[in-house]
Amino acid sequence: MTSRREFSPQTLLVLAALREQASQWQHGYALASSTGLKSGTLYPILIRLAERGLVEACWQEEPAPGRPRRHLYRLTAGGLASAAQALAVPAGRQPARRPARQGAVAPAVR
Repeated sequence: MTSRREFSPQTLLVLAALREQASQWQHGYALASSTGLKSGTLYPILIRLAERGLVEACWQEEPAPGRPRRHLYRLTAGGLASAAQALAVPAGRQPARRPARQGAVAPAVR
């Protein structure tokens, strides 16, 4: 598993966008639109995630007439698990609660 610290804020945006529609293939333009990332940032992130086995990529089978084929991306099973872990609220960020002691009386507020 991959921890949140191993991902940049931009990579977390890409993981979140891919996770929203985890079962569907998405093209780079849609990911750029949903994340607000420029192509010079987005595509290197997608390449790194694919190299790590977190994202799979394929060529679009039937592009619209007159249009070039595009790469499509989606999370792998491992990528989905890593995204879920990386995007979860870290346990250290939860406010710590001390258990109430039995018989203890709360201090008076002045």
